[in-house]
Amino acid sequence: DVPAWLKSLRLHKYAALFSQMTYEEMMALTECQLEAQNVTKGARHKIVISIQKLKERQNLLKSLEGDILEGGNLRVPLQELHQMILTPIKAYSSQNSSTEEHGRDVDSHHPSSLLGSEGQGSDCKDSAAAGMQQHHLPGCEGESGGAPLPEGDLPGQFTRVMGK
Repeated sequence: DVPAWLKSLRLHKYAALFSQMTYEEMMALTECQLEAQNVTKGARHKIVISIQKLKERQNLLKSLEGDILEGGNLRVPLQELHQMILTPIKAYSSQNSSTEEHGRDVDSHHPSSLLGSEGQGSDCKDSAAAGMQQHHLPGCEGESGGAPLPEGDLPGQFTRVMGK
């Protein structure tokens, strides 16, 4: 939900700019590209920093999983997970890790906009849920995470941490 994420950053006036971008385009944004779109200097900086934080979510989830397994306080990991679930998360396709071909298949049925309609949002949730169902969660009962998840499988990693 990109508009809600932007609103949480107090950058909701730039929602229209993001409406025509794919997830990959958003994640690759630079200050120069934002400057060309007439985004103010402060907002450009804040957007780039926020996107960098999005890129670090997988490492944060691995760290949270370790903290939980060590028997630490659950309050901080739960707060981090709560904040993370409010950020844009792309559905993961285990069939092809490049997601480029998958993205094209989806694009033929729905526009590749980050600001989809409610109906499109539920399709994304369904596909994300299907992706999570494909992960067998034997590692949830165990000590250390079981089989490693593929790089980029943020929904799977999120689900694993929640299971712990």
